Amino acid sequence: MRKKIEILAPAKNLFQGMAAINAGADAVYIGASMFGARTNATNPVEDIAELVRYAHLFKAKVLVTVNTILYDNELEACRQLIWDLHRIGVDALIIQDMGILEMDLPPIVLHASTQTNNRDAAHVQFLADAGMKRVVLARELNLDQIREIHEATGAELEFFVTGALCVSFSGNCYMSVANGERSANRGSCAQNCRLPYQLIDGTGATLIESSHLLSIKDLDLSEELPNLIRAGISSFKIEGRLKDLVYVKNNTAYLRKKLDAFLEAHAGLYEKASSGRTFYQFEPGLDRSFNRGYTDYFVNHRREKIGSWESPKSKGQYIGKLLEVKANGYRIENYELLHNGDGLYFLNEQGVGDGVQVNIIVHDIVVPNTLKSLPAGTEIYRNLDAEFNRMLEHENSAVRKIGVTMRFAETETGFCLQVTDEDGHQGIATLDAPKEPAKNAEGLIENIKKNLAKTGNTPFMADAIEVDFSENWFLPNARVNEIRRAALEELTEIRIRDYQREERPLVKTDHPYPAKALDFTYNVSNKLARAFYKRHGVTEIEKAFELQWDPGKSRVMVTKYCVKYELGKCPRYQRATMGEKVAEPLTLKHGEVEYKLKFNCKPCEMEIWEKDAELVLEEED
Repeated sequence: MRKKIEILAPAKNLFQGMAAINAGADAVYIGASMFGARTNATNPVEDIAELVRYAHLFKAKVLVTVNTILYDNELEACRQLIWDLHRIGVDALIIQDMGILEMDLPPIVLHASTQTNNRDAAHVQFLADAGMKRVVLARELNLDQIREIHEATGAELEFFVTGALCVSFSGNCYMSVANGERSANRGSCAQNCRLPYQLIDGTGATLIESSHLLSIKDLDLSEELPNLIRAGISSFKIEGRLKDLVYVKNNTAYLRKKLDAFLEAHAGLYEKASSGRTFYQFEPGLDRSFNRGYTDYFVNHRREKIGSWESPKSKGQYIGKLLEVKANGYRIENYELLHNGDGLYFLNEQGVGDGVQVNIIVHDIVVPNTLKSLPAGTEIYRNLDAEFNRMLEHENSAVRKIGVTMRFAETETGFCLQVTDEDGHQGIATLDAPKEPAKNAEGLIENIKKNLAKTGNTPFMADAIEVDFSENWFLPNARVNEIRRAALEELTEIRIRDYQREERPLVKTDHPYPAKALDFTYNVSNKLARAFYKRHGVTEIEKAFELQWDPGKSRVMVTKYCVKYELGKCPRYQRATMGEKVAEPLTLKHGEVEYKLKFNCKPCEMEIWEKDAELVLEEED
């Protein structure tokens, strides 16, 4: 049996979910009215029900994020929501809180969110044994680690491939709640990692006056799809439930084209996870929608600097270098790529991300809304492509169709149209009508085929049409159109009705958890989660950070990202070129807020602590 490979796209709302499916997504993930890790991307159950119906028409799936940590007084509301989501046909839930596994649940498929410490085979296998069909792996993993997890476990594996990166291990960032009581694990991240910071060394000297020192580039693993598939990934996830329509359609279309090329070349081993073909009125490119520049992160181990220190805003598509400032505008390489209304991005003379908007282009002069002084040679990017955006905002820029074959034949009392789709479903419509020989038979059959092929705004397209008449019977075009509409409407309902949603009753287990003691990073915030871990052999369970925060003294992040590596001062990878060591501890400062940095070189991780914490610094090898 061929393995199904899935593109999983974000849906901020019903409209964007449908657009993602039209652009080629095999599945979408969306937040409900509560308990999703994006409080600004919530949706009523009624909208999700409509998205489910549309997705299932194409055999695409709808996954709902119920991935915040829960408090005791929210458990019953969460349980009721899950039953509502099952009732409307949702395919799976993406969850973080293990308390959900203690509830009385419908037989709905469960996926373990990337927030559940999915960084090694032991944890992934535990989750699979506990009832999770799929595990969303940590973004920090490399290909070797992914392959090891796949070979050691039976779970489906999902991996992020494009979009913004959390600098922290997912689920283990507490900067936001420590600063303003907005919990990332409760869906309200304040994005402290995107702020500018001053970097101060252990002597009190300022190494960097102001830079976005925790802001990192966006993820692009599109060239790694073949390697990731061979390593065991079956679902490729696009980050972005807060992103706009252009971003969602562009990212989905780009990955669809990449994946389809691979699937076509390996048709005996793998197949698409949904039905239909998408036709585009645009050429997708990741750099044409929101991005901070791209990195492959750690999938090929630690290789390059990944910081986006100049600005946390979108960098966009590289256009060319500034040739000169002339009169009231700029002469720019490749200026012919630009259009009125475009947004331009560049580093200003202070080395800070800056930009202008194109008012008009006169001959070879790009006239901005504000003329800013820039030296020749400045690299110019376009972070708002006005024409591209207008194109993608048009509903017909990506159209998805299911291939059908049609057989139009006569019956004793009239005619019958049988429509068979690419998955074997059949829609049949009959037409009672007198059979009268055509007075002019020339072109009659071709005319009938032409009218049958007019599938219009339906989700179908005719790949082959057969007209099986014993004579050239006359039929008005209106009657042909009538029977075509009836057959396709029936086929639509049959596809939705016959969609096979997987049902997985949850069986409570007591197999041992890989750890006996859980600290606050396991995010245990309710009595059901505590009961779950105790039943699985855990003896010590610390409360979630949100329930026990000690102001000023807490560790608020652990990350694979490393400020010393970005500075070229890593004793492990850059010893030969690093020069003089920096005096530790290093401190990040934003206004009155300060953090201390601790570098754990053996696991190659960096910790971020609040200013009053006492650090025990490692001795470098």
